[in-house]
Amino acid sequence: MNMKIFFKIFGAGVLVFAIVLVAFVAVTWAPDRSVEDLKARWAQPPSQFIEADGMRVHVRDEGSRDDVTPIVLLHGTAASLHTWEGWEQKLKGQHRVISLDLPGFGLTGPYPDGDYTIAHYVRFLTKLLDRLGVRRFVLAGNSFGGLIAWQTALTIPERVRALVLIDAGGYPQQSQSIPIGFVIANTPLLNQIAGKILPRAMIESSVREVYGDPNKVTPDLVDRYYELTLREGNRQALAQRFKQVRAGQNAERIRDIIVPTLILWGGRDRLLPPENAQWFRRDIRQSQMVIFDALGHVPHEEDPAATVDAVNRFLGALKEN
Repeated sequence: MNMKIFFKIFGAGVLVFAIVLVAFVAVTWAPDRSVEDLKARWAQPPSQFIEADGMRVHVRDEGSRDDVTPIVLLHGTAASLHTWEGWEQKLKGQHRVISLDLPGFGLTGPYPDGDYTIAHYVRFLTKLLDRLGVRRFVLAGNSFGGLIAWQTALTIPERVRALVLIDAGGYPQQSQSIPIGFVIANTPLLNQIAGKILPRAMIESSVREVYGDPNKVTPDLVDRYYELTLREGNRQALAQRFKQVRAGQNAERIRDIIVPTLILWGGRDRLLPPENAQWFRRDIRQSQMVIFDALGHVPHEEDPAATVDAVNRFLGALKEN
């Protein structure tokens, strides 16, 4: 081939690549967004911000103030308190229900000291509940929130009336599929790039991955996950959370849990497959288990009605004992 023709073709290829690259960056460019910018859409009443552990924590505290053992709800990785809206609507008529954006997620944002160990999360949660005047409570958690929940029950068992573990973390991870967003957040260099470039389609793919029925994932739902990921500091915090908390840490201590425990699991969970539910059931003496065959990793969000019914039955039986 004539060298002049070669260089013309090569130069044209480089130009096309550069144009495509610039277009991709322009479309996917996603700088951090401030809390004030996000609050208008994602902190509508009954949201409030409470000072605790040196942070302004995004909290919803609803329902009966006569309830002496409120239900405290902890979301999973990259989620927010909004994941519990279906449960809150069904529970607040009879219970006090408290949900929050955990540090590193939602509108609460990153820890000032960058410490994302589980021990720090347990201390944080204890301080927040002290601030709210909550002495004893039922503690429910999904995924990473479930990991925090059972370790809280080990740390302050006298304050935890019961546990609800929903597709909870705890055992060495044997995932069948991992959302692409988690893979990127856990990969050096890629997680730095994701700090500025974040395709909305990647978030949509990640959310669809954790649903048993991806057709239930709506544009508004994707908006929520996408926009709250952009909260200033959250992407960097997620990378640190993955770095500092490894699957299976302290799994041997699950056998020491002494509080009554309800284990809820999605039968189509491919991130933490249902075998994990069987292990929790085996290791926690006072436990019972319900599997929802058609649901995924976030069954409380995907089908609030069915999952909260199981919780109500569990709580009703506790009152009778």
